[in-house]
Formats: sequence, structure tokens, C-alpha cells
Amino acid sequence: MKLLKGFTFIAFIAALASIVCGFVLETEYAQKLIGFGVIGIFFIVFPLFSYYRWKGKSMKDYMLTKENLDKMRENQRINKY
Repeated sequence: MKLLKGFTFIAFIAALASIVCGFVLETEYAQKLIGFGVIGIFFIVFPLFSYYRWKGKSMKDYMLTKENLDKMRENQRINKY
């Protein structure tokens, strides 16, 4: 799992560097650098980060099912102040 975390971090740094270089450098392809950086963040870094953070967690815990709604109502009633 550390490999995925490291690859995600390196991809984020590369995308961020591409964006910064696009703003700083005055070349013909500066806008392309910015665009590739943004595409890298949204299509590579964000999905990898989401996969890394959600792996091993149950989606049912985050869905609004009748059981979860009942638990939330019970917690609100107990923690009411």
C-alpha cells in the first residue's frame, strides 16, 4: 500500500510542478503545461487518492439506510444539549 501512496504523492508533485511551470515560464506551451497539470490532478491523482483512502471500507456504512438513519436519530437524542 505504501507503493500506491508514494506513486500518488509523486503524481501530485509532478502535476503541481507542471502547473507552476506553466505559470512561471513564458513559452509557447505554457498553457499546455497548466492543462496537463490540471488533467493529471483530476484524472490521475484524485482517483488514486480516493481508491487509497476508501480501500477496505464498507460503502454500506456511508449510505442512508433505515438502520443508519435510526442510529443517527438515536445519537441525536442522546447527545442533545
